[in-house]
Amino acid sequence: MNRNRLFTQRQPTVLFVDMNSFFASCEQQDNYWLRGRPVGVCVYTGRNGCVIAPSVEAKLRGVKTGMRLDQAIVLCPELVPIETHPARYREYHVKIIDVLRTFSDDVVPKSIDEAVVDLTNYQLVYKDMSQTAVAIKQAIRQKVGDWLRCSIGIAPNVFLAKLASNVQKPDGLTTITPETIDSVLQTMTLTDLPGIGHRMAARLEAGGVRTPLELRYATPDHLRAVCKSIIGWHWHLRLNFGGEVDLDANPDNKSMSAMRTISQEQRSTSERLDELLQSLCLTLERRMVQRGVFCQDMSFSCRYHNGKTYNYEARFNEPKQDGLELYGIIRERLEKFRLAHRCEPVLNEHIRSMCVAVFRFIPAEVVPLSLFGNDDRKGKFRQTLYDLKAKFGTDKLIRATELRDNPVYKDVIGFGNIKDL
Repeated sequence: MNRNRLFTQRQPTVLFVDMNSFFASCEQQDNYWLRGRPVGVCVYTGRNGCVIAPSVEAKLRGVKTGMRLDQAIVLCPELVPIETHPARYREYHVKIIDVLRTFSDDVVPKSIDEAVVDLTNYQLVYKDMSQTAVAIKQAIRQKVGDWLRCSIGIAPNVFLAKLASNVQKPDGLTTITPETIDSVLQTMTLTDLPGIGHRMAARLEAGGVRTPLELRYATPDHLRAVCKSIIGWHWHLRLNFGGEVDLDANPDNKSMSAMRTISQEQRSTSERLDELLQSLCLTLERRMVQRGVFCQDMSFSCRYHNGKTYNYEARFNEPKQDGLELYGIIRERLEKFRLAHRCEPVLNEHIRSMCVAVFRFIPAEVVPLSLFGNDDRKGKFRQTLYDLKAKFGTDKLIRATELRDNPVYKDVIGFGNIKDL
């Protein structure tokens, strides 16, 4: 359901709940001896592993998300590396959302560690939004975990509420109103605003918009001209309480991607890299089956440690959903490339990451069936397979091609990833 709305809303009735150092806090919640210690959650805990989630204590010692583990330990010798447990974080996410829904039916998960609680229709129930935010914090600690903390931003729309949640961390509570917005914005740069990266900031600065305050007071027509799209109008609405443009509860995905950063052990043999590629394709198959769509385009890309890249895109005459079919298409292309250029394999020991993406979707029910094929039976098989996995567990029924003594493809989860819940 799309809850976006275009009417003036100046009352701070939207709460943005941002769990602080979520992955690391979940680990500390489950392991008492990690509490109060600097923790770095990593996909792999080898020397070249990457810290994907430092705890509050680790952040205070200079450890940042994305930092290599060996560099983090130089900064913080007492850092405790912990391998990631995605199932644990999903379980806590679900519990937190359940708690939030005791306050309002209008709850929209935005990521694994963020959610919007829209109380616009509950103003007769909650007279003081700040007190309600304090009650939410207490409910999470009492019903989910006493070590879990969150920062909550309160504002008239989702964007400003998210901005407010970033003002004070950890365990913060900040409200943005028409009376206070200018004082908040004047302390920030353009890239401090969620959704504005360096490229967008450069475009705005080239158009004479150099600060968040100037962005707020620029005219809608000027912003549309500078941004060259409706996005400029959206910025005007967000900063001037003109409507809600970020509360779409079920946005249509324009693409799906599966990506992995590759460890030294994974790139040790071509078989391991091949297994990882196949697993990425099967991940996309699962997501397409769950959404009931087929893709018409696919891309494959990989990056090497020397900074070089390889990219390949394909457009299909017949829509695809089968992961092994996508895998076969990529493998065939990689082999043709190697033979044509007489070079080493694309998947080699220097590879750093690989990504498979699918896009241009069409609903499964409108996919034309092949006159001589058995596409309908294959489609029903895939649907049945994932229905059974969802009911009994992902490891209870698997393809023969997925059988491994030591699977290279580990279950991981990103902060923006709630697609698989």
